[in-house]
Amino acid sequence: MREEPLMVGLAQRAPLPIGASLGEFARDVEDTLRVHPEIGLLVYPELHLCGSEHLPEEERASALEAAALPLDDDWIQQIGAIAAEHGIWLCPGSVGERGDDNGYYNTQLLFDPDGVLRARYRKIFPWRPFEPHDIGTEFVVEPLTQGGHAGLSICYDIWFPEHGRQLAWLGADLVLNIVKTTTPDREQELVLVRANAIMNQQMVVSVNCAAPVGRGRSLAVDAEGYVLGEAGLGPQTLIVPFRPSAVAGVREAGTLGRNRLWHQFRPYDPEVPLPMYQGRIDPRSWRPRSDDLPPQAADSTPDL
Repeated sequence: MREEPLMVGLAQRAPLPIGASLGEFARDVEDTLRVHPEIGLLVYPELHLCGSEHLPEEERASALEAAALPLDDDWIQQIGAIAAEHGIWLCPGSVGERGDDNGYYNTQLLFDPDGVLRARYRKIFPWRPFEPHDIGTEFVVEPLTQGGHAGLSICYDIWFPEHGRQLAWLGADLVLNIVKTTTPDREQELVLVRANAIMNQQMVVSVNCAAPVGRGRSLAVDAEGYVLGEAGLGPQTLIVPFRPSAVAGVREAGTLGRNRLWHQFRPYDPEVPLPMYQGRIDPRSWRPRSDDLPPQAADSTPDL
């Protein structure tokens, strides 16, 4: 039986102001799905619901922090209701989260088609010194009901190879990298999106905010690094298919049938020290997680 893809919508939009009602966001979701009813997972940019561009620059950081909410707030539940109304997976971007530890985090949200907040990810690599958020410490990968696993990623995370590699090892075959890039380095980010996809053999979608606030050019890349779609500068919706079996095929056969990155080590190879992390590469635990295997080399015989 032919695998039905999960259609992923990349909603490149300008951010909505802090404190605005969710009505405009709900209307945009509805309008987007009216035009593209095939979408099963809809993804918005970083801090999409927390725009501060209407404020003087010196007031923006404090306004963002003042608007931070705990994730059990009714406002968060209202976002889930929008996902449930349309029966889709919904990533509304990220929000300012006030944690139980009183920390202040840039937190990405992912709701399932029943409106349940299935995953939240606190950005591990804030863009310092410009971003005031505290650092998250947990990588997040969430199984999707249609199959496959989505890894959560925010903007500057894509610059750190440790991030994408860890998501892949945890089983992510699709990375949702939400972005709010307003600076000229979007060109470099596009290279990094493709590089992460190639290095980790995973599909990556990078959803940036639209001009005039952001630099646009949202990008979707398959597990071999080929561009599936790239947006322009203004508001735009890209639609791309996600097939977990396609990612699994690349990991098994190799990129272009050549490079089998996840088969690099044999179980009896020596451990490789990683002094930077005070750790090591253990050949017995190199392979990524999957639905039926733990994160370890399952082969009893060497790859030839």
